[in-house]
Order: sequence, then C-alpha cells, then structure tokens
Amino acid sequence: MSSLFQPFTPDRNEPPRRRFRPVPLRLLIPNLITLLALCAGLSAIRMAIEGRIDFAVYLILLAAVLDSMDGRIARLLKGTSKFGAELDSLADFVSFGAVPVVVLYLWGMNQAGPIGWIAVLVFAICGALRLARFNVQIDDPNRPAWMGNFFTGVPIPAGAVLVMLPIYLDNVGVPRGLIHPWLVTGYTMAIALLMVSKLPVFSGKKLGSRVPREMVLPLFVVAIAFVALMISYPWTVLAVGTGLYLASLPFGVARARELAREEAAARAAGIETGAEDAALDDPVAAEPPDPAEGR
Repeated sequence: MSSLFQPFTPDRNEPPRRRFRPVPLRLLIPNLITLLALCAGLSAIRMAIEGRIDFAVYLILLAAVLDSMDGRIARLLKGTSKFGAELDSLADFVSFGAVPVVVLYLWGMNQAGPIGWIAVLVFAICGALRLARFNVQIDDPNRPAWMGNFFTGVPIPAGAVLVMLPIYLDNVGVPRGLIHPWLVTGYTMAIALLMVSKLPVFSGKKLGSRVPREMVLPLFVVAIAFVALMISYPWTVLAVGTGLYLASLPFGVARARELAREEAAARAAGIETGAEDAALDDPVAAEPPDPAEGR
C-alpha cells in the first residue's frame, strides 16, 4: 500500500530563497540613536553608584537630547517603523522613568527611609502608565486637531528633567534644609502625578517649523548664548529652566481651554449653518415635526 503522504522533492532548478531580507540603513540609524540614549541612561546609574552625581545628571540630559533626535531623524530619513516605536518607548521608560529617580534616591532621597523608595516606585509606575497612554492615544481618531500642539500630562523626558530639580539646587548652593529628603519625596510624587494627569501641556512640536527671515540672526545669537550659559552655569540654567517650565503649565491649560471653546463655537456655528441651509433647500423640513409621528 502506497503512503498517503508522498515525499517532497524540491526542484533542483529552483533558485535558493534568501532567509532574511536586507534591512535599509535608514531604518537602522534612528534605532542606533535610541540605543545610544539607552546606554547613556543606564550609565547614569553607574555614575550615581560611584558617587559622581554630576556625571549621572549629564548622561540623563544626553539621553534626553538623543531621544529628541531619533524620531526627527527617522521622519527625515523616512525610516519610521513599528519596531523603532516600541524600542523608543522601552528606552524612554528606562532612561527617564527609572534612572533619574534612582539617581535622585542615591543622591539623598534614601535618607527618607522606605517612603523615599516608595516615591521611586510611584514615579517609575507613573512613567510606564504615561508611555502606555501616549501609545494608545496616537491612534485615537476622535482626538481634536488642536490637541496636536499639546501633550496630555507632562511628557516623561520632561518629567525626568523636572524631578532632578533638588540636585540642581544642591549644586547651586541652596541649603540642604530647603531640600530636605522628605520635601524631595513629596516633590517627586507631585511630578509623577503630573505625568499621568490629564493636564494639557504645550508641546511646541509645531512651533518654529518656519522661521521669519528677520528672526534668523537673533535666533542664532540666542542659541549660542544659551549654549554658553549652559557650559558656564549649567546648574543655574537647569534650575531656572525647570522653574520656568513649571510656571508655564497654567498658561498651557488656559490656552488649551481657549482652543476648546473656539472649536465648540465653530462646531455650533457649523451645525446652525447646516440646519439653515437644509431649511432653505427643503421647505417641508423647516416645518416643526408632527408630535404624533413616530409613536
């Protein structure tokens, strides 16, 4: 009796198939930048363990700069991919959700005892929730167009920079009594809550896409001055910048509410205009409906 399953004999003339397709270099460059940011974030933990808190902060800031570059370079090279988006999200959690607060804990928040470590956990968990919500909201079709200028809650890279404010103040020379571990613990939890809040935060993504010609040279001067100040007085610039960012949050909320009111008014005006146009086109539709209809 012959077998029901005949043996498969490949065609010898068939060309061999390639097991893996080559990956374009433009897809690798953004992912490489993301991995460099991840390495910088992880290296900050080593610096903090060795007591070099200054270098740890610098590495976290470097990770933030690289994180701001990878997405833009990916769009510029047309190298965006689902893999890159997931990798960027995981790297952001490590570099900005876990590392900064661990550095802060090793800097002095550990003196608050178990409450200090609870603040570390709360910040890390809020960072993970913040990233998960961001990934979900990307595909939300009902999101208003004006929300493209705003984040929902403080973004996690900004939260990482904000939460290290006590370290900036310590290097500026603020007395330790004003940055007591218990105060730092409360501040850390407040920043964590800001990340998972529904607070509309101005993103600045569409700001400066085109610069007027008369503003090009002043912009160069401001950029050079900022870099010079950052090199000469890094802790003062970071402390002042953090304070200005926190002070700008209420203005972002006010602007978002104003845009929401404008959109609601425009929608209401559109509905009224549409109803008037329909009444003019169909006189019967303008008559009030019969109450008995539809019983």
